Amino acid sequence: MKPVIALVGRPNVGKSTLFNRLTRSRDALVADLPGLTRDRHYGEGRVGERPFLVIDTGGFEPVAKDGIMHEMAKQTKQAVAEADVVVFIVDGRQGLTPHDKTITDFLRKSGRQVMLVVNKAEGMKYTSVTADFYELGLGDPYVISAAHGDGVVDLVNESLDIAFAQRAPEPEAEASPTRGIKIAIVGRPNVGKSTLVNTLLGEDRVIAFDMPGTTRDSIEIPFEREGKHYTLIDTAGIRRRGKVFEAIEKFSVVKTLQSISEANVVLLLLDAQQDISEQDAHIAGFVLESGRALVVGVNKWDGLDSDRRDEIKIDMERKLSFLFFAKFHFISALKGSGIGPLMKSIDSAYAAAMAKLSTPRLTRALIEAVEHQQPRRKGSIRPKLRYAHQGGQNPPIVVIHGNALEAIDDNYKRYLEKHFRETFSLVGTPLRIELRSSKNPFTKDQK
Repeated sequence: MKPVIALVGRPNVGKSTLFNRLTRSRDALVADLPGLTRDRHYGEGRVGERPFLVIDTGGFEPVAKDGIMHEMAKQTKQAVAEADVVVFIVDGRQGLTPHDKTITDFLRKSGRQVMLVVNKAEGMKYTSVTADFYELGLGDPYVISAAHGDGVVDLVNESLDIAFAQRAPEPEAEASPTRGIKIAIVGRPNVGKSTLVNTLLGEDRVIAFDMPGTTRDSIEIPFEREGKHYTLIDTAGIRRRGKVFEAIEKFSVVKTLQSISEANVVLLLLDAQQDISEQDAHIAGFVLESGRALVVGVNKWDGLDSDRRDEIKIDMERKLSFLFFAKFHFISALKGSGIGPLMKSIDSAYAAAMAKLSTPRLTRALIEAVEHQQPRRKGSIRPKLRYAHQGGQNPPIVVIHGNALEAIDDNYKRYLEKHFRETFSLVGTPLRIELRSSKNPFTKDQK
């Protein structure tokens, strides 16, 4: 198994900056704002021929008794328990704080190997930046600049030496885990996205707290269900633009939109205990524009009486009618009801989005559609649709060739889309139709 390095420290000491440098990515949100990271965030890194896993954590309050800080502390403690080496990061520009001492007491009791790292030390002398931190009794501090990369490679090599000294390395390089279908779980704040992730995983993997905006970063989590591999992406809730005031939340919204674009399937989660809002429709519209396969989960369905359920269904039919291609599931993320059918629809949506449609079958389907209903004339011209082929996947793109196709209106394009969906059982994915008119080779530009 790959050695595991956990990054721990109080808020805003540079843990996420170091995480991004170690993983050579921008997966973790970084800004000059404390408390940006809340859940534990896993990534893969490599130094030379030595791969490793690194865990980014939120600002650590070991003695927090309740509230969001308590939930964040639980996530950090779990990361420490999973780690071979704990990299305890302190801020060289702020110096030693009582908070650092509290974290040191916890780490000393954890029994894990701890490396004390003084960050933000660019341009500072070693003796002056480290003097205060000897008081912690964790040995000689390592001085780095996560933002500039100073000392980072030496730090990782030393931490890996410590990790491998505790257990024998694997004789062969471990294969990267299968990522499978990437599922982005999106929706408004507090609809139950993190609760659903925890239910699917069977553990408290991400913070689920009764407060909107608990999740701030997009967290990717590989897991396996019934022999199939998936990667869940828990995202921050998206509010209306006029309601987004905090700079942190603006970062979160950007990460959520990126996660939608990078996913194979998007699971849009709605709250059955609230009316379908304009924002729900906006999120669904962005998913549609991105061309991602889509499944809709209506959460908190348990406990509603039959009249309220009927009202919700009517509301969805009216406000989300443009999602006619998607499957809707009524679930309870907390109790785990309806999860099985939901996952089957996700598999089906992915299969539809990645379907390979042969040119002969597409052309036959096109001929059948035209024979059943021809496009309208535009003046003296009637468009002629000759053949079709596939132009892409995720979403599927059907390219139709013919003459005078610019005369085809949107209603006929929708008719063709519906016919192709029914012919090829394309449920759960957008389908795009592209029309390409042939040029008359005998027509010459007149000068």
